[in-house]
Amino acid sequence: MKVVVLAGGTGGAMLAAGFQSLLSGRDLTVVANTADDDEFWGLLVSPDVDAVIYRLAGAFNDRDGYGVKGDSFHSLEALERLGEPAWFRIGDKDLATHLVRAEMLRRGARLTETSLELCRRWGVDAQVLPMTDDRVRTRFVTDRGVFSFQEYFVKERLKPALRRIDFEGIESAQPTAEVLSALTEADVVVIGPSNPLISIAPILKVAGSVLPRSRTVAITPIVGGVALKGPTVEMLRAMGSEPSAVAVAQMYAAVASVFVIDSLDAELAPAIEELGYRAIVCDTVMKDGGSGLAAAVLAAFEGAGTGER
Repeated sequence: MKVVVLAGGTGGAMLAAGFQSLLSGRDLTVVANTADDDEFWGLLVSPDVDAVIYRLAGAFNDRDGYGVKGDSFHSLEALERLGEPAWFRIGDKDLATHLVRAEMLRRGARLTETSLELCRRWGVDAQVLPMTDDRVRTRFVTDRGVFSFQEYFVKERLKPALRRIDFEGIESAQPTAEVLSALTEADVVVIGPSNPLISIAPILKVAGSVLPRSRTVAITPIVGGVALKGPTVEMLRAMGSEPSAVAVAQMYAAVASVFVIDSLDAELAPAIEELGYRAIVCDTVMKDGGSGLAAAVLAAFEGAGTGER
């Protein structure tokens, strides 16, 4: 069974690892958000792409929630001694990834080609694809000005009040041939339990029109009104939306036909089904590394046919 996971942040990456434990690596493709990419010291940093690659390679730093486990920061410390701002933490092992990407881009490679090559070098059989080769950047409009993704999350620590979320360059961004091929050939497309406003929305704005709705399942990132990681609840409230699984389901109703909610929210299943979904109730908290949730998704599609192509 060929599976495509739409991922941003740590939740989507962990679910991808869960699928990797159940599938042949060549049957798994991850389409990663690139709207939170940014440039530092002439290097393009792709946090979501890299988080997925590191997670699938077994090298992700769970303790800090970013980068490579067991990393050091000698280069960053040297930059700081030279007067460079060091609020964005790039470790030495992580830096090597960005240097390889930058050199490939300098030589004319597409962003997709850099990602596939990094998968190879990290020993990852699955495909990890950026959502587009075009430049898209998240911009947070706040009561204290406009910030890039990394400025808002890392430097400002989400303190300015959020007014609006924009995606600079999204109107002209196109999905790559690799993304289109993966979505067309997939038996199941999984919208991971990532923040719907900043991690999944950019992917859907780029490639949502080609998602096979009958074969697409979305997984709630909210359990019992709480996000397991990150500021999803706070952002939903700031954007005037109810922080609940039902509210997230409303966002995905046009692109997914199946919606997964946690057992703690089982009473929401009828409301989910009223939106036109088939509701699946299971444990969505990935204490086992994502394999249980991945298995539940696969079980929901096995033997049911793949639907329309």
